[in-house]
Amino acid sequence: MTKTSTGHGSGFALTPLLLFLCLYLITSLLIGDFYKVPITVAFLCASCYALLTTRGLTLEERLNCFSQGASNKNMLLMVWIFILAGAFAQGAKAIGAIDATVNLTLLIVPEQLLLAGIFLAACFISLSVGTSVGTIVALTPVAVGLAEKTGITLPMMVALVVGGSLFGDNLSFISDTTIAATRTQECAMRDKFRVNSMIVVPAAFIVLCIYTAIGLNSTPIEGHYSVVGIKVLPYLVVLGTALAGLHVTLVLLLGILCTGLVGLCTGTSFFDWFQAMGSGISGMGELIIVTLLAGGLLEVIRHNGGIDYLLYKLTRRVSGKRGAELSIAALVSLANLCTANNTIAILTTGPLARDISKKYQLDPRKSASILDTFSCFIQGIIPYGAQLLMASGLAHLSPISIMQYLYYPYCMGFVALLAILVRYPRRFS
Repeated sequence: MTKTSTGHGSGFALTPLLLFLCLYLITSLLIGDFYKVPITVAFLCASCYALLTTRGLTLEERLNCFSQGASNKNMLLMVWIFILAGAFAQGAKAIGAIDATVNLTLLIVPEQLLLAGIFLAACFISLSVGTSVGTIVALTPVAVGLAEKTGITLPMMVALVVGGSLFGDNLSFISDTTIAATRTQECAMRDKFRVNSMIVVPAAFIVLCIYTAIGLNSTPIEGHYSVVGIKVLPYLVVLGTALAGLHVTLVLLLGILCTGLVGLCTGTSFFDWFQAMGSGISGMGELIIVTLLAGGLLEVIRHNGGIDYLLYKLTRRVSGKRGAELSIAALVSLANLCTANNTIAILTTGPLARDISKKYQLDPRKSASILDTFSCFIQGIIPYGAQLLMASGLAHLSPISIMQYLYYPYCMGFVALLAILVRYPRRFS
């Protein structure tokens, strides 16, 4: 078996990722059933294949490489978040917090503007907290409850939250991706924000109009919605502490404690609350397994030279400013596919993007915007990314079933590509 290997990495190293995509994504689309191929099995097959085709290492060394990726601090942080999110979601459901929050939302927001309202809420929260995962954790259970009461398609309702969460992840001053993009491109955050907003705000406005049109054409459902005010408190605590800038793990811990206190005050048994949290944590088991397998697989791909190969192939024939910007977009997109982490993808490709910017005299504010926007675009649409895994886990859906409704990420990617092709915004191009 021959690797396409040079001093610039190995194209063969990418085949485990292609195997995973064929087993999970393409097979599911071809047979029209998103549940026939479990994502855990697809990752297991791809991981075994990656380990078997790794050359120059003993079996123990290969397993050590895989384990190093699985135990990466970013992967373990996601495991912590999954555990806490599962406990909070089921604890909140057990005490009636989700129903109370759903009813309050239906009382405040006209049903025909519900889709647009949830999307705007997700945009605002993610812009304030700087994290898409935190926004998804906070809003997905509410979105699920709203879908049950209004008859709106559940995958669409969850996609609203995912899309809005990526808006803030891309633009927020406190987002990891913004910090990574501006540091690697050596520009000020406010300047990157100005350029970035010119690209993604039009995309968000287009999607908002689509959601408004869909809502106005829907038939309102009559109903009486009663709200027990104290039961809304856990979600107010979660949103309030998130907006205050607390780390997502601390936000969830405070939310869990609040569900316990509210539950005891409203008649929920202490042991029922404990059992609900245990059920929530158990329900996150598949996501935790996927996270660990993905981390290990992607580390083996990196070790075998897959990312180096992409960087070399995409930069060797760059010509002109438009080509330079397209190469930066392709670099970060493919790196994101191989790492399933937009911050790591930016940090991996950022220095090379800076070199390209200097060579072709690109505006660093535009290159930082391209890095951030395309990494968030890819991160939001890959079924093994933290965002779709978290949302699908909380909603008990297949990640692929959500993908067809991700209007904002697709629109953001299209507008960002168009901005490169037509040299927009002109003064920064």
